[in-house]
Amino acid sequence: MAKYMLLIYGNEQEWAAMTAEETQRLDDGHAAFVAAAGSAVLSSHQLEPGATATTLHGDLAGRATPTDGPFLETKEGLGGYYVVEASDLDRALALAQLLPELKMAHCAVEVRPLVDVG
Repeated sequence: MAKYMLLIYGNEQEWAAMTAEETQRLDDGHAAFVAAAGSAVLSSHQLEPGATATTLHGDLAGRATPTDGPFLETKEGLGGYYVVEASDLDRALALAQLLPELKMAHCAVEVRPLVDVG
């Protein structure tokens, strides 16, 4: 079985402006996703907003310089992820299509295989 990361992107301002009812529907959608995916879900987390991120930039001497914020300055931010186990990319895509963010115009889900290190 291969492992895939489902990266959930969206507009942080729109997420922050959601009503309590919209947030509850989103949470319910994730609960339904986890129930449908079952043991295929290996881990998941919601991320704090990008403004809380610290990015380390390295140089050839091996020194790392921290900067505030995410690596890229974009309108969309990474909001969370799932690591799932699936037989192939088609199964991983089918699981990803169950995520509630795909019913929100400002969101997208990136599906990326994880490197198998043995």
